[in-house]
Amino acid sequence: MKHLPPPLPPPPPGWLRVAGLLLCLTQTVLSMVLPNSTHFQSILDKYKDRDDAWWSARPRGKRAISESDMHLILDLHNKLRGQVYPPASNMEYMVWDYELERSAEHWAHACRWEHGPSHMLTQIGQNLGAHWGRDRPPTFHVQAWYDEVRYYSYPYPQECNPHCPFRCSGPVCTHYTQMVWATSSRIGCAINVCYNMNVWGMIWAKAVYLVCNYSPPGNWWGHAPYKHGAPCSACPASYAGGCRDNLCYKGMNYYHINFENLV
Repeated sequence: MKHLPPPLPPPPPGWLRVAGLLLCLTQTVLSMVLPNSTHFQSILDKYKDRDDAWWSARPRGKRAISESDMHLILDLHNKLRGQVYPPASNMEYMVWDYELERSAEHWAHACRWEHGPSHMLTQIGQNLGAHWGRDRPPTFHVQAWYDEVRYYSYPYPQECNPHCPFRCSGPVCTHYTQMVWATSSRIGCAINVCYNMNVWGMIWAKAVYLVCNYSPPGNWWGHAPYKHGAPCSACPASYAGGCRDNLCYKGMNYYHINFENLV
């Protein structure tokens, strides 16, 4: 399966963003956090041995994102996923994944303004954001990613024969499409302050770097980000008909919030 083409050059500096990985209003929804994913952990362990440099562990007990920022990012993703237009029939509720957070943390600490690490890119989707100057909340970048919707034209089923066209009239749309990719139901992000970071040839003395990883990855070439239809009318069977704020939802008994075992 082919992937979307690389993005065009970025907007002027001040704040910048990089397109999502090319692989492959409502009430605020309560943030949900899933326990560590065994499958994703096995992927991380596999590549940890291959290239330990990017994996240098930070002291236990510290995280590269605060609990409040975690909830802000997750809530905004779910809010925006639930209000896409045209409406989505199969948009899944997004949960926080600590292994995705962990991988995002190590990449954020590498302070490299590019997608990576390269050996992980077939397993995750990724959005990057950076800014300098005055403080901005992480949701600034999340909203900016979503605002690319203004350039994106959703491909209706009759246009997909068999492949859906990718129509983007602006510099980039793939942040937006990764955010609203229906099956990308897990996210983990990290924030790091990078000193003397090279951002497309410019040295930023103090860059605030946001890395968000998604699983399963989105932005598959020839596919629409979601199915058009009445909200929750085409949810996967595993959701057993559950729906919350226009998102396929498995119910409170399935999701867990647990901050005691964070690393």
